[in-house]
Amino acid sequence: MTSKLGIVAGGGEFPGLVITACRAQNRPFHVLALSGHADPAVIGDAPVDWIRLGEAGTGFKLLKQVGVEEVVMIGPVRRPTLRELAPDFRTTRFFAKVGLKALGDDGLLRAVAREIEEEGFRLVGIDQVLEDCLAVPGLYGAVAPDAQAEADIKRGVEVARGIGVLDVGQAVVVQQGIVLGVEAIEGTDRLIRRCGELRREGLGGVLVKMKKPGQDRRLDLPTIGTATLREAAAAGLRGIAIEAGGALVLGREAVAAEADRLGLFVLGVEAAC
Repeated sequence: MTSKLGIVAGGGEFPGLVITACRAQNRPFHVLALSGHADPAVIGDAPVDWIRLGEAGTGFKLLKQVGVEEVVMIGPVRRPTLRELAPDFRTTRFFAKVGLKALGDDGLLRAVAREIEEEGFRLVGIDQVLEDCLAVPGLYGAVAPDAQAEADIKRGVEVARGIGVLDVGQAVVVQQGIVLGVEAIEGTDRLIRRCGELRREGLGGVLVKMKKPGQDRRLDLPTIGTATLREAAAAGLRGIAIEAGGALVLGREAVAAEADRLGLFVLGVEAAC
C-alpha cells in the first residue's frame, strides 16, 4: 500500500496539483496548510489542518496523528519576521539549534529538511509526486529566441549561477546584455514587475531561472507557470529560460499554449548552457 503523503502547502497552484495527483493515484494524503500563504481555494475540500509557520510542533503532531509517512513541501512561502513567526517551543528550539545557518535560504531549508527527517518522516521531492513537472530541454510552444535573446539567456545563466552560489536567489532579468535585476527576497513576480519599470528601448529582455548550485532538489526548485508568463508579457519581456531538469513547470501544455498566445518563448536550457 502506498504510504500516506503529507502535503505542506505554501502559496500558488502547485499544492492543488499534488492534491489532484494523489486523488488520481488513490494515494492517501493530508494537507498541512500554512496560514497566510496557502490559498483556501486551491486546497478546496481536501483533508487539511491549518497552522502558522511558527507552529512546527503542532504541525508534526498533526501529521503523525493522521498517519503521514512521507512529506512533500510545495508552494512559495514568504519568510516572516520573528514577530510575525511567533514561534512555538519546537520552532524556537529549532532556530536556537541552527543559529546563523538560518540566515540564508539554502541553510534554512536544509535545516528544515533535517528536522522533518529526524521526526521520522521521509521528505520527497515534488517530481516524485508529479512526474511531468520537471522542465525538459527545448522549446515550450512555437516561439523561439533570436540571436539577441540567446545572448541574453547565456548572460542570465552566468548571473543566475553567481547569485545562486551566494544563496541570493534563482532568477535574473537581462535585456540587451544588461542585467536589469536579480531575485532576492521579493520573489520572481515582483522582480519581473520591477524590471518592467527599468526596461530600455528596443528588444525586450528575458527571464532566466536556474536552481542554485548544490541545492537540495527536494526543496524550493525554481518554478514557472502561466501566471509567470503573463507577468513577463506585461513587463515587456520576450521570453523565459529555465533549467532543464532543475526547474518546475506548472502544466507543460498550458504553459506552451499561453506562451504562443502571448508571443513569448519558453525554453528549457541545459545546465551547461
